[in-house]
Amino acid sequence: MKKFIKKLIKLINYERDAEIDLMTREISTMSAKKREELGRAINKVKGKRMGKELGFEIVQYGRPEIIDTEISVGDMVLISTDNPLRSDLTGTVTEKGARFIKIAFDKRIPKWALKKKVRIDLYANDITFKRMEDNLKHLSLKGKNALEYMLHDRDPKKNRPTPYISYIDENLNDSQKNAIENALSCENFFLIHGPFGTGKTRTLVELISQETRQNNKVLATAESNAAVDNILERLMENKKLNLTRLGHPQRVSKQNITQTLSYKVENHKLNKKIKKINKKIEKLIDKRRVHTKPTPQYRRGYGDYEILHNASKGKGGRGISSEKMQSMAKWIEINQEIDEAHDEIKRIDNKMIRDIIENSDVILATNSSSALESIARVKFDVAIIDEASQATIPSVLIPIAKARRFILAGDHKQLPPTIISDRAGELEKTLFEELIKSYPHKSQLLNVQYRMNSLLMKFPNKEFYNNDLKSDMSVDNISINDILDLKNKEEALLFIDTSNIDNNYESHLKDSKSIVNEVEADIALKLADSYLNKGLCEDDIGIISPYADQVKVIQENTSVEVKTVDGFQGREKEIIIISTVRSNDDGNIGFLRDLRRLNVAITRAKRKLIIIGNKNTLKVDSTYERLIKFCEEENLIKQFDN
Repeated sequence: MKKFIKKLIKLINYERDAEIDLMTREISTMSAKKREELGRAINKVKGKRMGKELGFEIVQYGRPEIIDTEISVGDMVLISTDNPLRSDLTGTVTEKGARFIKIAFDKRIPKWALKKKVRIDLYANDITFKRMEDNLKHLSLKGKNALEYMLHDRDPKKNRPTPYISYIDENLNDSQKNAIENALSCENFFLIHGPFGTGKTRTLVELISQETRQNNKVLATAESNAAVDNILERLMENKKLNLTRLGHPQRVSKQNITQTLSYKVENHKLNKKIKKINKKIEKLIDKRRVHTKPTPQYRRGYGDYEILHNASKGKGGRGISSEKMQSMAKWIEINQEIDEAHDEIKRIDNKMIRDIIENSDVILATNSSSALESIARVKFDVAIIDEASQATIPSVLIPIAKARRFILAGDHKQLPPTIISDRAGELEKTLFEELIKSYPHKSQLLNVQYRMNSLLMKFPNKEFYNNDLKSDMSVDNISINDILDLKNKEEALLFIDTSNIDNNYESHLKDSKSIVNEVEADIALKLADSYLNKGLCEDDIGIISPYADQVKVIQENTSVEVKTVDGFQGREKEIIIISTVRSNDDGNIGFLRDLRRLNVAITRAKRKLIIIGNKNTLKVDSTYERLIKFCEEENLIKQFDN
């Protein structure tokens, strides 16, 4: 156990160093212009104070030119005017517009940060790594137990008898109900395996509500803020639940802001007392100004007690007049009053937080934010963790360490955690994946999907899920023809083969390791335009490519959403167009071999999936070969000739 924990700490430090190194190397070697082109910086913006919001100073940065950036709401950014690596001013993005970006700061904003030529850089934040490391160094018994199950040093207990359940959501399917019943009756842990479109969030929302009905205190977490917000929004429909969302309020979606701890503290009845004390502090500060501050040059070696003692006797000393001594003593007395007032604010603050947390049925946070001091002493009955197959073991152990039992939900057949460091590759192994391999009887597959046409489900179901999934009748036969007035009925799946096109070869952009394929980019754009012209909304179309440069090339020429596979995880569109990019005579498909990415890419579409690729290059891999064969057997391949 000690060896394994030591190894995990080493791995997260490799990853921390890699993230920080990548950022600092990029900032130091790349021009501000180039970094902006990559979407990781915004240059020449002017700041304007917008006032306070939930205790944070808000500054709006803007410029006349359009701001096109990958920097998103919730990201940490570094503010500078010259060399970013010499600045320590960081903030959190709260809002984005075409020509402005709003940033929240938790400290006073210096004047230089409001100049005309301010630079904003996407910043690597190592606080998450610190929290993981600290949790591992002081791992609770429950956290160690979780590792013991994984390392086969401990066997999980059998489930208790299943309690009678009166379901709130009466439309749950049998697999969802089985998952909930097993999760409620488990003694140690349970795993909910939720593939694409199978209602994983819906199942978790019902489970959380049922746990609270049994008077259990619930910690609900996920790796990303978006997933936490998704669960919170669904739970808010249950008006009986008292919910509190932890974490930076600027990283929480606007509609959920009223559930945040910051908002609740600001609107707590005791907050009036704090406002009164703050006014008192302001008056005391004004009063203190007229007296001499006992700096070293005035003290001449006297401590506070000696100054107060001399002043009470009307004495001076060491060249200090009695008047000056009394003035310094008065400054010290007022300062003590100010300190006492600040201590009182702290006490009231802690009381408000304690009160809010104690009265909450469910605390929601990211895995990292569940390390916050506000819940350090809270004993949870259960930790329910979404996106568990995308979270590293050190990350998922933070919430697990706080609860008597834990429920993990995810899909290990889709994307693993994103790891940058070559030396930290082992972090891709997740607790969810290791436990589901070792204890399949402690898991439930959600086996009805509600997203896509049954033809679209056919290949991923066979290839990745053992044909254990079925589609719900409501989506079985949905097609693009239902929402567009098309002359001919279109099949839900189409593979466009580019192998016969002359000069169809992948290439590199200058100074880039990524790959582009201009032929495929052109086809993807024409397809998107044709559906837009037929009346489909921009929001209904998504274009996916595994390669960042191909995404950028396509993005520059269309208004529809274009992202890498990772950017579409957990999302869906009516139509998805995939550009596979690889086209060479060597059968080299690079990281397309990561079949979890293929699974994610081909399961985002609801009504229509179009895959563009060179079948001769792709079929070197056996899975792609089976995909191409499936399309051929179903007569779904279209040859793209010159």
